[in-house]
Amino acid sequence: MPGLPVPRARALLAALLLAVAVLATACGSGGGGDSATRDLCAPPGPQAATAAPANLTAPGAGKEDRFTTESTAPPGSVDISRLGLIQPGVLSVGTLSDAPPSICVNSTGAFTGFDNELLRAVAAKIGLRVEFSGTEFAGLLAQVAGKRFDVGSSNITTTDARREMVGFTNGYDFGYFSLVVEDGSPVHGFADLGPGSRVAVVQGTVQDEYVVNELGLDPVKFPDYNTAYANVKTGQVDAWVAPSAQAEGAIAPGDATSVVQNSFSLDNFAGWAVAKDNKPLIDALNSGLDAVIADGTYARLYSDWVPRELPPGWKPGSKAAPAPQLPDFAAIAAERAPQEQTAQAPKSTLQQLRETFFDWSLYRQALPDLFKTGLPNTLILALVSGALGTVIGMLLAVAGISRTRWLRWPARVYTDIFRGLPAVVIILLIGLGIGPVVSGLTGNNPYWLGAVALALLASAYIGEIFRSGIQSVEPGQLEAARAIGFGYRQAMTLVVIPQGVRRVLPALMNQFIALIKDSSLIYFLGLLATQRELFAVGRDLNAQTGNLSPLVAAGLVYLLLTIPLTHLVNYIDRRMRTGRPDQPIDPVEQATITEGRG
Repeated sequence: MPGLPVPRARALLAALLLAVAVLATACGSGGGGDSATRDLCAPPGPQAATAAPANLTAPGAGKEDRFTTESTAPPGSVDISRLGLIQPGVLSVGTLSDAPPSICVNSTGAFTGFDNELLRAVAAKIGLRVEFSGTEFAGLLAQVAGKRFDVGSSNITTTDARREMVGFTNGYDFGYFSLVVEDGSPVHGFADLGPGSRVAVVQGTVQDEYVVNELGLDPVKFPDYNTAYANVKTGQVDAWVAPSAQAEGAIAPGDATSVVQNSFSLDNFAGWAVAKDNKPLIDALNSGLDAVIADGTYARLYSDWVPRELPPGWKPGSKAAPAPQLPDFAAIAAERAPQEQTAQAPKSTLQQLRETFFDWSLYRQALPDLFKTGLPNTLILALVSGALGTVIGMLLAVAGISRTRWLRWPARVYTDIFRGLPAVVIILLIGLGIGPVVSGLTGNNPYWLGAVALALLASAYIGEIFRSGIQSVEPGQLEAARAIGFGYRQAMTLVVIPQGVRRVLPALMNQFIALIKDSSLIYFLGLLATQRELFAVGRDLNAQTGNLSPLVAAGLVYLLLTIPLTHLVNYIDRRMRTGRPDQPIDPVEQATITEGRG
């Protein structure tokens, strides 16, 4: 009977995993096929054209454009050796992966979207190769200013506040602010929003600033567009203020939501962000932009990716650039309108839940990338940071119980700081603060700096775990070791510390499980597509489809990692408390013992 707990644990684990798989299969098999064929990170083409919205709050209003250059130099005159690039001949670009059709990661794992494809064409005009890295918008401008990236590409609106931190190129795109609400909502425009309204925005965006500064409201802030829109559909917020391209892309046929009003101003254009003191690079990009407008590349990419009617009085590039020759998007939209008049019945809550979280076709689409790209990176980050954090944690524990205050107090200060700061702050401080100093060693790739940041974070907790385990050993153990001639260091190293470590093994395993999940925060530093961990891979497919099923699939892979580790912790804890199960004595051995006594 003592041997039963281990098989029971294994059986429980197998049953749990089987139940998860069956639940996903059962729920997903009924999921709508719409999301499986709907790729938001693919160019929709001119047939998806839209006219300029008629429901504008103040059409054409805005301040005078003070920043667009009068003209540009020809691309052939650009000297790429004077552009101050991080890597000669390579344009290092920080971008996002979750805002299609402007910026996103496609089904092959490549960064694309209108902004990025246009930047590729511009860079080619001036003889540069582009290398994209994914990051979070909240830290993008700081990373550009700190020269972690040469350029920030994220459909960034060029506000005066942002120009205090970075420089911008001429505009290549414009944007409306769209107000998205549930059908039947009492909110019909921006004027209907009041102090009691729950208004969703993506944190750090110009829509966030608009709601706070122009509307005077306290918005509900989300990390990405899909999460914000999901809260509109479920009624958790009253409205969503979003960029028009992202709003139109997010609303799927059958969703009981719509854009009720838009806002636009002539100074609300998007440009690429560049370090403020790097005027040669800004001028070079402006030169390339005018060139791709002149040769028709801009019109082709714009028609493929964001086929929208240009607002009156606005055009891309410098003031001397020709206006792009675009199709008549208003006429195309008018021809398509009668075909889209067919009303679709609103989906039930259960159907929305099934299609949003349990679309099996998206599970099958997500799993190969999750196992091929996400799982190896998650394990590498967790194992490296766990091993390094354990070594540092042991040193902190020994220093923390040292009789020398010059060791004890620094260890306590370190522990207090790294346990008190949020994990994201530590990762950004290490990645963006130390990154430029050691760029020669890292090749300006912060992947391993992220692992170091996780290790420093974990070491503070591991050090306290070790310290509590060591101090739980009875004082008599140390006294006995000293009595037989051991010195203090020998007694601690050979007797006390090994016993303390054995007692805290379950807690150490729990800390390693936490590291597996914290590895998702490394994305804030900006990583290549091949360096994405589980959560980033799931989020990118979530952005492509507008569906949350890929994130649930990523969660299932996390469960495959953490549930066995959790049961291993329980098994170790049980063995530490009860010891090794009694084994029956062999009959021959028993007879020999009895004979000897006789």
